[in-house]
Amino acid sequence: MASRLKILVTGASGFIGRCLLPILRKAYPDARLIAASRAAASQRSEPEKTISSNLMIPDADEIVSFNLLHQASMTALLQEVQPDIVVHLAAQAVVKDSFRHPDHSWRVNLDGTLALAGILLRDLPATFLVFISSAEIYGLSFQRGEALNEDAPMAPANPYAASKAAADLALGEMALRGLRVARLRMFNQIGPGQSEDFVVAAFARQIAYAEAGLQPPVLKVGALDRWRDFTDVRDGCAACVAVLRRIETLPPGIAVNIASGTLPRRIGDVLDALLARSPLKLHVETEQIRLRPTDVECVFGDITRARQLLDWAPQCDWDETLDLILADWRARGPPEATD
Repeated sequence: MASRLKILVTGASGFIGRCLLPILRKAYPDARLIAASRAAASQRSEPEKTISSNLMIPDADEIVSFNLLHQASMTALLQEVQPDIVVHLAAQAVVKDSFRHPDHSWRVNLDGTLALAGILLRDLPATFLVFISSAEIYGLSFQRGEALNEDAPMAPANPYAASKAAADLALGEMALRGLRVARLRMFNQIGPGQSEDFVVAAFARQIAYAEAGLQPPVLKVGALDRWRDFTDVRDGCAACVAVLRRIETLPPGIAVNIASGTLPRRIGDVLDALLARSPLKLHVETEQIRLRPTDVECVFGDITRARQLLDWAPQCDWDETLDLILADWRARGPPEATD
């Protein structure tokens, strides 16, 4: 009798993780889904144990404490769980934070990822790793003004992007030494539950708060004349499932762009579409703190490889995605009071 498939998701309490778990549950109803999160550590009653019984993440069969910066505890966890698949979402993913604390981004995104992959290569060579990379790694290569495929040079333009590019490259090399890995280069993922650190969520939050009287009818923005390749997070999660269904046939270390497959959208036009969904007339103001020290005007991805290798393309309706994001912020209510 075949053993039950075990899928470990790092960063499971984050934006993509909370969307991915129910999609994995539907795709693999009999699998053991193990949610790994730093958030689990502070809520465990018995911190010396690897496994937590806390059920804060829906659709997870187990929740485990996980910290990319503690290699010994990662080794113990992986040896205890013995996952068949690891989907590696955990990262420091906020670009503005990477400018303020670049060393932390490097430690988490590069050192932590290499430690995780090294444990798998040494102790669990049969385990398959899905690494969630980022289109930010292409950086200044987007100045070509065309859709980039996976062979485009990496030219990161911020510390977050550089740390992810380094990890992406390193995992590609480790695949030559036997690491079973696929690298998904995610373009701009959006959807309900995303942090206001990301542009579409930041717009929606301010609109919802203004509607609720929690802030003046003024919306603070960064650069609006930028074009980004937005994809609904549900489509990004579907791409993860498409990879898992093809583990045995994918080339070792394959890198795949996950993007919209359409022309990129102007950020100012996205803002206008959200404003049109509100009964309020909001005044828009540019705020210097929201501008990046280095930025790329247009981000545009080629998904030919995803279509061919994964039989994947986005399915979610753009207008529905915007409706869901705005509804999510309207439903959240006022922020919690802080001292």
